Amino acid sequence: MEDGKVIPFEQPKPVSRFSGTPMKSELVEKASEIIPDPQILVNMVSRRVKQLNDGRAPLIPTVPSMGAADVALTEIIEGAVKLASKDEAE
Repeated sequence: MEDGKVIPFEQPKPVSRFSGTPMKSELVEKASEIIPDPQILVNMVSRRVKQLNDGRAPLIPTVPSMGAADVALTEIIEGAVKLASKDEAE
């Protein structure tokens, strides 16, 4: 194809209701006491951040300065989001 005939296609970026600030390390430390396996913690936070960015409501009171990862970590710390056992998931 000729370069002049190529139309660039851009994917719209998802718009989050939460600030883009990096998560606070003290929240990571507290959450890692509850979920000691780092891979599981990362997966839980990632999944919850996606849910929040897709429009799901936070399960805790939030302030505007909290990013989606902060909300997810705080939910884990406060017990609003828990790791289901294999028996509970089925």
